[in-house]
Amino acid sequence: MYFCTLKSEKMKIRILLLMATMLSATAYVSAEESANERQAKRIFNHAYELVFGEQGATLHYDVNITGIYKTSGTIWYKGKKSKFEDAKMNSWNDGVTVYTVKRKKKNEVEIHSARNNKSDKYSSKFKFVPENFNYSIANHEEGLMLTLKAKKGVKGIKEVQALVKRQSYEPIRLRIKIAFIWTTIKVSDFRSGGITDEILRFPAERYKNYKFVDKR
Repeated sequence: MYFCTLKSEKMKIRILLLMATMLSATAYVSAEESANERQAKRIFNHAYELVFGEQGATLHYDVNITGIYKTSGTIWYKGKKSKFEDAKMNSWNDGVTVYTVKRKKKNEVEIHSARNNKSDKYSSKFKFVPENFNYSIANHEEGLMLTLKAKKGVKGIKEVQALVKRQSYEPIRLRIKIAFIWTTIKVSDFRSGGITDEILRFPAERYKNYKFVDKR
């Protein structure tokens, strides 16, 4: 099966990238769209601002790929800078350089370029193009459900189901379909704002005795 052939570290990076690009895209609005679709896109964009606005944000994620693969961790965003940590690795991205510490590689720090991160060679497979989808919104017992269905002929992501809170539009859960595989991402401990540059800074002093492997 497609996902079974991937190493867990690469798979997790792909999932995080998918979540980020999906939320960070700006929705395209046409005069011919229905009121329902315009509302869905407006809320989608509001969710983007909460997560990727200048104020920054943090959240805990639990990922489940149809029971095949599971992972969880915490991620922080602010502009082009980010940080995430889970049981397998920690990573810091200052917008120029990415520093990654993998648990299985003790006393080693990998350095990658943020612009051309060689540790994430699958990013093109997860490109999210807003106008490739039809949008709709409906009430849900837990909040509001945004549904994005790919238009005919579109490859890659086929459907997205994004559950957000009714008043604040904060993300609760995402379900993404690629081919016939569904990935579920549960979001908890979400906070928008209060993210400082110090939180996202790579703590070089903590790893001064580590070997630095430059892969730029």
